[in-house]
Amino acid sequence: MSNGSSLPPRRRLRGTLLVVLAAVVVAGLGGWLAWHASGGGGPRTGQPAPSDPAESATGPGGSHAPGGKGSKDHGPRAGLKGKVVVLDPGHNPHNREHGREIARQVDIGNARKECDTTGTATNDGYAEASFTLDVVRRARTLLQEQGAKVVLTQDGDRPYGPCVDERAEIGNKAHADAALSLHADGSGAGNRGFHVILPARVTDGPADTAAIVGPSRQLGERLAGRFRAVTGSAASNYIGGGTGLDKRSDLGGLNLSTVPKVFLECGNMRDPKDAAQLTDADWRQKAARGITEGITDFLTR
Repeated sequence: MSNGSSLPPRRRLRGTLLVVLAAVVVAGLGGWLAWHASGGGGPRTGQPAPSDPAESATGPGGSHAPGGKGSKDHGPRAGLKGKVVVLDPGHNPHNREHGREIARQVDIGNARKECDTTGTATNDGYAEASFTLDVVRRARTLLQEQGAKVVLTQDGDRPYGPCVDERAEIGNKAHADAALSLHADGSGAGNRGFHVILPARVTDGPADTAAIVGPSRQLGERLAGRFRAVTGSAASNYIGGGTGLDKRSDLGGLNLSTVPKVFLECGNMRDPKDAAQLTDADWRQKAARGITEGITDFLTR
């Protein structure tokens, strides 16, 4: 009987190479089968195929997701899309030129009051009406960036007013989701801080706040919280018992409102420390941001 050792050397070498090649092919085929079974060769039954890279980048947490580092969306955010916000800059810079007109009495439901007043001012003459108009314009820009429709009761484009009953009516006709009347107080020196005025329950004559008392309180609480956090201002030390909240039944802008509405007194213009904030443009921008965040918290709750 013969065996391989009797073959010529060249034929023995060729046979060895064929054996090695066959082993390599078998090993490679086995590896491919294992890889395919693990899912590397495409989706298995019932599993989604790997997403397109461009698509996965826009998914949750992707670089194009809202707030993601690689976000390419530089347009208005849609958080308040479809929402209507009415901003009411208290008083009017031209009211002082129309004393007779603003002294006219109007019905606020449970009483009659002046159409409007001139408002207060700092000891250096910075008018409340100028302050409120500046902050409201800043807040309008921020709210519009969130997608809200913003309506102003006046934008420095009226000779005086509007009267307090018309200010409420503008919010009502706009079917506002939230309305804010902006002010600054004129109390004595040493009285500091902000406060939010909430509507009391009034059902008298054209006034009926029963439906808005609850949501207005929610708006006021969120506004107070965000205003405090963003501006660093403390709640009033002379109104509201440290809560930053007050309730009144003698304001026509609240009594006649049929939509959630509050007043915000941003500080005391007659106190030097508060006045230093109110006259500072950087602080007014913070105030506008605090207002925007408070309204946003309320409308997206």
